[in-house]
This record gives sequence, structure tokens and C-alpha cells, in this order.
Amino acid sequence: MNHLAKAVEKYRDLILQAERFIWKHPETGYKETITSAYLAEQFTGLGYELTYADGITGFYTVIDTGRPGPEILVLGELDAVICPNHPESDPVTGAVHSCGHNAQCAALLGLAAALREPGVLDDLCGRIRLCAVPAEELLEIEYRNGLKKDGKIKYMGGKSEFLSRGYFDGVDIAFMIHTSSTFSTKLGAVGCIAKNIIYKGTAAHAGGAPWNGRNALYAATCGINAVNAIRETFAEPDIIRVHPIITHGGEIVNAIPETVKIESYVRGRSFDAILKANKKVNQALCGAALSIGTNIEIIDIPGYAPLCNDPNMIELAKDAADQIIPKAGFNVSHSYGSGSTDMGDLSCIMPVIHPYAGGATGKGHGADYQIADPEAACVDSAKWQLAMLHLLLKDDAVRAKQIIADYKPDFPSKEAYLAYVDRINSSGDRISYREDETAEIRIG
Repeated sequence: MNHLAKAVEKYRDLILQAERFIWKHPETGYKETITSAYLAEQFTGLGYELTYADGITGFYTVIDTGRPGPEILVLGELDAVICPNHPESDPVTGAVHSCGHNAQCAALLGLAAALREPGVLDDLCGRIRLCAVPAEELLEIEYRNGLKKDGKIKYMGGKSEFLSRGYFDGVDIAFMIHTSSTFSTKLGAVGCIAKNIIYKGTAAHAGGAPWNGRNALYAATCGINAVNAIRETFAEPDIIRVHPIITHGGEIVNAIPETVKIESYVRGRSFDAILKANKKVNQALCGAALSIGTNIEIIDIPGYAPLCNDPNMIELAKDAADQIIPKAGFNVSHSYGSGSTDMGDLSCIMPVIHPYAGGATGKGHGADYQIADPEAACVDSAKWQLAMLHLLLKDDAVRAKQIIADYKPDFPSKEAYLAYVDRINSSGDRISYREDETAEIRIG
């Protein structure tokens, strides 16, 4: 493994410069124009030919060893989150990389550079696909809904969007390394449904004749309280999480609010748990609207599938870490994370792993997040990924072939998976008021 470590270390300055550049230019999902262009320039400077995503950010390149074997996909995520209180957030957009994706992209660039070094591919077979992918953070749901309506995307997450476009066709195994405070992994993580919720009331003068209105804000707050009231009905093993925010609360202070908008997720450990919990949430939200006499539009959108880290890939990641960065002390936690990632979508149809490199401090998505140790977060991460590729594809890819043979997919193909999640889509007003003063409610 020593020659692999040296191949990465040769590009240490390139890696660390990329980490700082991307940190200073944070952009949210499907808006990562500066980041995508910067990385593309670095990749082409290394001699790579790129395939660019049509009409959106991101790209990929394929390295062919010239010897038959499996294809391994390695990913780096382009997007940032929004945290205006972070001292280094963008003063206009509030975006900041308090998710560590800047370190991911820097490590991906380091991996790409190391793979160009003489001798690195000599013992390997098959193909390696390197991908800079947009829009992992599931935010700005209304904006992404607009992209969907305009036909620019079909899916909220970049990986599921790339999957649907055929950009991952031919891939057998996928992995990526996120950034955290330790080198570690869990067994998996929850999936989610994304929700746009619009309470529709009637405007009236708030002082002169409030009785002529129907207060959408009161209905929305009742809806949030109703959701809070059913939390104890969620079974703990399902790891249900619901966390709405109000994105629009009215127009002017002296008018009864006519339209109030909410964004939320419903997260859970399995699709079954997510769908059951989502019905309960919709029932609570609709009941609140009915109690105030407003209507409610609920737009349910496929978010991300639950992530299942393949057990054989966990073992591979540990072996690679122990061999190339033994000081890291890679740890396997036999638990599930309550965050979501579109890496879960890929785990439904191929063996994947989504572990963590150390080097970050502070709260994820918080105002104190920093890449405190870029050597660990970026350089060591690149070494680790190169070692994983080496273990997978050396010796006629015997290890990769065994992982593929042992894997039992949740869905037989990407088409079957995408058809399943497409059925989650649901929209429209949920209450029909009748002239006889009765009403019909549609939950699903």
C-alpha cells in the first residue's frame, strides 16, 4: 500500500487547495455552477475526458484498465447547506459547506490525480467511474419542485437523477466517503419522503373584519402541533423523524394569512415505516385544516431510500483503512443513522458503502462546523479510497466479484426501483367541502 499512499501524497497541495476553494464558494443543490466548473477544469487538466450532466451540474469520467472486470463507482458531492449564522457562510445565499462536501470533492480530485500515476493501475482490472454529483442535501424543496415542473430534473437527489439518466449504467459497486469527526461507519441510515404543504385560507382585514377570513397560519400551527401530538405513536425501531419548517407565513401583518407554506421530511428506517408514518402525518395535517375551515395541498415527493451499507463492503472499508491509514482507528458501529442520503437509492440495486473520514469539528449543518484537519478529511480520505479500489480490483477482481455474488438487491433493476419510488408522488388539495356542510378528506 506504500506506493498508493505516495501516489496521493504527490498531489497533497492540489488536494488542499481544492478543499479551500470549494469551501469559499458554497452552492446549494443543482446550483453548483462554480464548484462543478472548477472541478471539471482540474480533471481535464489531469487529462480526463468528461461526460457532463445535461442541463444540470455534475459530470463523470470512466477509467478503463484494459482488462475485463467489474466497474466501481466513486462519488464526491458538490453541494452545500444553508446556515446563515455560520461565520463563513455566503453573505447573500447563506450557503456554507457545514456538511463537509468540500472535503469529499477535494479527496475525489486527489484520487483522480493518483490514478494517473505510473503503476497505480497495473495490478487492477475492470473500470473505475469517478463522479462529481450534485444535490445530495435535500433542501429548497419548492425550488426543486420548480425544476421538476420545468422538466429539468425528475428526482430531488443528484444520485437518483443521475441513475435515472443512465449515467451509472454498467456500474457494479459504488462507494463514497463523507466527512465527520472520526473514521467510522454505521450499518445504514434512514430514508425519507419530502413534503411541500400549503395551507389555503381566506384573506380579510385582520383588525376590521377578521371573522371574514380563514387563517392559514393558525391552521398550519395547528397542523404542526397535531404532528407533534402523534410522535409517541411512532415505533422506536422505525427511527421516524418529522421536522417541518414554515417557509412562508403570510403576506402582511394587517391581513389574515391566506397562504402558508411548509417544507418537511418524513424519515424512517424502511419504506414500509416511512409510508405508514406519512399517512399519519397527512391525517394530522388535514385534520388541522378541517378544524379551521381552510384547505390544504400536500405534495409528497420521493426523497431518498433507506441506506443499507453492504456487510462485505464494510469489511472491505475496514481492511483498506487498517492497511493504508492504520492511525485512523476505523470503527464500525452496529447502529443506523437518522440522517438521510441519496446513496440509499444506489444501495437498493448494488452493493455500496458510505463511511466517514475524520477531520471535521463542530455540529453537522451547524454554525460551528469546520474542516479542522484537512490532512485527514481530504488526503487520508483519498488514500483510503485508492486502497479500497485496489482491494476490489486486484487479483482479477476476486474480492469485487465475491461482493457482487453475495449481494441481494431490494429491487432487480434500476427500472424496478424507480418505478416503485415514482408511485410515492402525490399532490393536490386534500379536502373537498360540500354544500351540505360535510367534507371529504384524501390522506394518501
